[in-house]
Formats: sequence, structure tokens, C-alpha cells
Amino acid sequence: MKRGTPKSEFPLSESTGAMVRMTHLAFAQDLQNHLANFDIPVGMWFYLRALWEEDGITQRELSKRVCATEPTTALQLVKMEERGYIERRRSEIDRRNSHVHLTARGRALQAKLLPYAVMVNASATAGLTAKEVAQLHSLLAKLRENLEARLGNDVEVEKPRESARRTARSGAKLKSVS
Repeated sequence: MKRGTPKSEFPLSESTGAMVRMTHLAFAQDLQNHLANFDIPVGMWFYLRALWEEDGITQRELSKRVCATEPTTALQLVKMEERGYIERRRSEIDRRNSHVHLTARGRALQAKLLPYAVMVNASATAGLTAKEVAQLHSLLAKLRENLEARLGNDVEVEKPRESARRTARSGAKLKSVS
């Protein structure tokens, strides 16, 4: 720090945004260490995760699910097509829409890669109770809702699944995934 420069009145250690970002980066780096063995960049991971949950969604919906711009999604999908993980098909109802479908090769990655996400999440939440993990998810969802409301964003916030709430109430360990 230069002489005469006032000490920050809002240090990074007190910034929720900075703490969330640093945590996200730690998650991403840990997961990337595992994905590298399969030559899967962490950026591609998010698209695969969304498609494993719902195959055949539109390219626009996929962009929303992974919180990426449409041009970024288009570039990532080209790479995924080149690797044989997905194929895009024009909608028969509205030819302006393109639906993204996993290939057998893309679907097969789920069994190989998802256990790493489970492991990374388990490491991150080690020492927390199922109730604390559920509270953390709820708090993070609330932060996101607050920010989206402020921005007027129409991105949907994924609500915790009822089964996850029941699991938390029963005291069983939650298995959240990146």
C-alpha cells in the first residue's frame, strides 16, 4: 500500500461477492483437476451438466441454465460438436430454434465425470451437517434472487428439490453436485 493511501473501508474479507467468487474459483479449480484427465474444460462441464439433467433443450434455454451469453454458448457448442458430445437439431415447430441433444458419447461422460463433482462437493461441505448444507443452498439462492430482482433479470433461480429438503430434515448427508 502506498503511503497516505487510506485503508479500505470494505476489505475483500468482508465482501460476500468476493467470498462467493473465491469459493467458486476453488470449486472450479478442484473440479478442473479431475476433468483434465478427460480433456474436458470446466467451462464445457456446465453445459454437460445442464444437458444431463434435460437433454434436447433449446440453445437459448441452455444459455440461461448455465448463465452464459448466447455467443459464448454457441462457441462452446461448436467445440462439443467437434468432440462428438452433442448434436444440434432445428426445431420442427419453430425453425428459428435449435435444440441441443447429447450423443451417446456425451451421455457416457456422465457416469465418468459426475462422481468427481460429488467428491468436490463432499470435500467442500466436509464438517457441515445436512441442515447446514441445506441452509447454505437456501442462503445462496436468496442472494441470487435478491441480485436478479435488483437487475430485473429473468433468469430462473433453481429451487431446492423437495427430496433435498426432506433429506435435510432427516439429518442424512446431502450429496450436492457442482
